[in-house]
Amino acid sequence: MRRLKLTLATFATTLLTLATLLAPSAAADGWQEEQAAAVAATPFKGAAFDICNTPSLAVMRAWRSSPYRAVGIYYAGRGRHCPVQRNLNKSWVTQVHRMGWQVLPVFVGSQAPCVYAENKKGVRIGSQPVKQGRSEGGQAVQAARALGMQTGSPLYLDLEAYNVGNASCARTTLDFVRAWNREVRARGYLPGFYSSAGSGVRQMEQARKAGVKDLPAAIWFARWHTGPALYQEASLHKSAWQHMRIHQYAGDVAESHGGYRLVVDRNQVDAPVARIG
Repeated sequence: MRRLKLTLATFATTLLTLATLLAPSAAADGWQEEQAAAVAATPFKGAAFDICNTPSLAVMRAWRSSPYRAVGIYYAGRGRHCPVQRNLNKSWVTQVHRMGWQVLPVFVGSQAPCVYAENKKGVRIGSQPVKQGRSEGGQAVQAARALGMQTGSPLYLDLEAYNVGNASCARTTLDFVRAWNREVRARGYLPGFYSSAGSGVRQMEQARKAGVKDLPAAIWFARWHTGPALYQEASLHKSAWQHMRIHQYAGDVAESHGGYRLVVDRNQVDAPVARIG
């Protein structure tokens, strides 16, 4: 009888092992891979600013007197509002990093078909969102590498506010984002996502709850006219994207530090930043 029990136990263990291997798992959803990639990434907690045009090295040196220790740069993508970045190159990235700055790379690619902003409607996602997302994910990685950002770095895809209630548009947008994420992951980088709390971020949270695969590893949400509230955002469950969040809580704010005045967006960060060689 004891031998039979042992045999049955062994059989049950074998079945459990097979079920674990064959069933959809957290790894299949990408979450375990995300955690492993996050370990390889560089974590940062603190204040950051982002700005449309990358500041000069002189400004970045002077702004070391500010409370900020990280900077968001719009480094690539056909949807950038400031496509000509005269200061931004590999040398700039290396030098600001040596000054003690952390870098948050933002890729502004194609936008949702139902994007609200008039100036983004000329760069909307087309009829092949998966193919387009894969292509732009490759572009994002290539541009990051050219600037000296190493594998394990997060790349934040910027999608401006859109009508998430439009089912067809939301489906196309999610297909694009997931394809972009897959390509970025496949090339060894960490896919991040920036959008408004009420549209893109809301959709990503709904997809997460539904068990959708290939979602962003890190979330950067915009909700202005508040204080920093990384884990009090109504659009996100408190347990979701732990240590993978950025809150952009104010925009178009004029500040002066070290004799230089800039108009910036303010952010609170608990998320990975670029790994710079």
